[in-house]
Amino acid sequence: MRRTVLIDAPSNLGLRPPVPGTVPGCYKLAGALREQRLLERLGAHEGGVVVPPRYDRGPWRDGDGVFNAAAIAAYTPKLADRVEQHVRAGDFPVVLGGDCSIQLGAALALRRIGRYGVVVLDGSSDFRHPGNSTRVGAAGGEELALSTGRGQPDLTDLEGLRPYVRDEDVRVIGIRDYDEARPELGELRIPAYSVGEVRSRGAGQVAHRCLESLEAHTLNGFWVHFDADVLDPSVMPAVDSPDPDGLTVEEAHDLLRPLVRSPRCAGLNVTIYDPDLDPEGEGAVLLADLLESVLSQP
Repeated sequence: MRRTVLIDAPSNLGLRPPVPGTVPGCYKLAGALREQRLLERLGAHEGGVVVPPRYDRGPWRDGDGVFNAAAIAAYTPKLADRVEQHVRAGDFPVVLGGDCSIQLGAALALRRIGRYGVVVLDGSSDFRHPGNSTRVGAAGGEELALSTGRGQPDLTDLEGLRPYVRDEDVRVIGIRDYDEARPELGELRIPAYSVGEVRSRGAGQVAHRCLESLEAHTLNGFWVHFDADVLDPSVMPAVDSPDPDGLTVEEAHDLLRPLVRSPRCAGLNVTIYDPDLDPEGEGAVLLADLLESVLSQP
């Protein structure tokens, strides 16, 4: 049985300030979940904290590319070192973000080891890049594009390993039906299941369909990236983009459990929950309960 290892990646480098002069509060996600005794509830081993650089956009302006790019480029290999260490040891890392740019650390780590896929559970595809948008800037909304080699080289080609994930090894679940990148994902033949499609097919069936294709593929394994904004804001409002028509907690459970319990699953990220937007801590309780339910042994 693999050891579950809890790693904190409290980076907010990939998000825009909620209001001028402030910083995004998602860097508190890990602390809020640990306050729910997540380490003990999962029976996990301590993986420590990978401390990010300071959030400072400096003189950045629209059109300058990704802000905090140098800091993200410095942080990603540090996080990758920690993830790689545990994957090579046969552990199951659970990485507590942070914003979605921490996925670059997991992607780089796995690219060093071999060929891995990624299953993205996210309310948006995070596939914004210079080829489809003039609004490039926040890596937290662009990490899937960056991971697949689209964007500026200082983030897409770290260690000369571009792309970290191949298009054909990506699966996207839980995006809203109106996601702007859906046509492009279709042209690239990246399987993407909207919330409506998850409901029509059944969450468990979507998870198993992704598993069948990834496990049959010539991959060393795959990673699961879970963004809290995949959930409907009626149950998870404490995110930077609480778009309506998201998944229920039960649907998220039915998607996550078979994925993370696959022997080919290398690890899991949890991102975007912002305790600053949740003074009662209800979102932390929900996420801790969800993680315990999907990761606990039968």
